[in-house]
This record gives sequence, structure tokens and C-alpha cells, in this order.
Amino acid sequence: MFRRSFIQRITCGMAASGYAAAGGNKTVTYRIEGFSCVTCAVGLDAMLREHKGIVRSSSSYAAGTTVIEFKPGLVSETQIKAFIEEIGFIARS
Repeated sequence: MFRRSFIQRITCGMAASGYAAAGGNKTVTYRIEGFSCVTCAVGLDAMLREHKGIVRSSSSYAAGTTVIEFKPGLVSETQIKAFIEEIGFIARS
């Protein structure tokens, strides 16, 4: 059930937003638990980029990681981790 919901969310009109300049942005790297295929990493990136305050995301299925650049004034690391868990993955520092 979760997998179907995840696939629907990433394929139904969720286009990646453009990249912005890095002025005042923060970058974090998380180990991600729950990737079962490359599509999981691509889908996580697409969904993260739609989240307010996230500038860019680069996830790797092979490495099991995601690197996220975000605007600290708009979103916190706690909110990012909670969003990743809401999607169905676990983010570890």
C-alpha cells in the first residue's frame, strides 16, 4: 500500500523545482534507510524539492544517502527528517 502511494505521489505532477544560489543556505547529509530501488532515491529527491525551503536534494540508492541544501529560515532539520519519515524512509545523521 505504501509503495503504491509513494509511486503515485512522485509520478502525478511533482516536477523538481529549480536550483537557487547557496547564499545563507545550509547543507546536510543523511543516511537513508528504506531505499529498495533507484526509483526510491529519485522519488525522494522529487518530493523533497517540492517541500518549502528545500533548494536541492541529491539522493543515492547505491550509497543509501541524501544530501539536502535548504534555507534554515524556512525549514529546520527536524522538519526535513519528519517529512522524510512521513514519506516512508528513515533519515539518520
